[in-house]
Amino acid sequence: MDSILDNLSKTEFVSLCVRDPRLHKDGPWHTHVDYEICLQTNSMCFQKKTSIVRRRYSDFVWLRHCLEQNALIIELPKLPPWNPFFSLKNKEQVSTRMKGLQEFLENVLQNLLLLSDSRLHLFLQSDLSLTKIERCALGKTRYTVAEAIQKSGCGYSNSEDKTSCDSDCESYASSGL
Repeated sequence: MDSILDNLSKTEFVSLCVRDPRLHKDGPWHTHVDYEICLQTNSMCFQKKTSIVRRRYSDFVWLRHCLEQNALIIELPKLPPWNPFFSLKNKEQVSTRMKGLQEFLENVLQNLLLLSDSRLHLFLQSDLSLTKIERCALGKTRYTVAEAIQKSGCGYSNSEDKTSCDSDCESYASSGL
């Protein structure tokens, strides 16, 4: 019985959720929505075991494009389609988009080749802008990828936020990570 429990405790897992859409005004006529990405893991592939960042839909499009350039022979998971009439007031649209973004990330994290891309790790575990992510991944910053991730805020201010992240995230176990 103890050996079974030991094996269970050694199973690597990644718990990921996309949630908490927020509307931002970029001027009188332009707005955008961003989402919180909560990641918890015990996988050695990740620098931090818990991280929370905010990203917008266009950031996911950028990430997919980067991964596509890096892994030409792999068919990448699809993103939910862009909708010019997307509205936070439409709960079904919001739920469908968040679910699609989460499924995209979960599928990406199951592929070892994609998981080796430092831009993916910076996207998920740092608060760097896309431009800074690209520069850091190319070695054109004063800091390394690991330093950028470590310097980013832990993503939550108290244990209550961490607990809510624990309960809201879907997790999947993987021995391949």
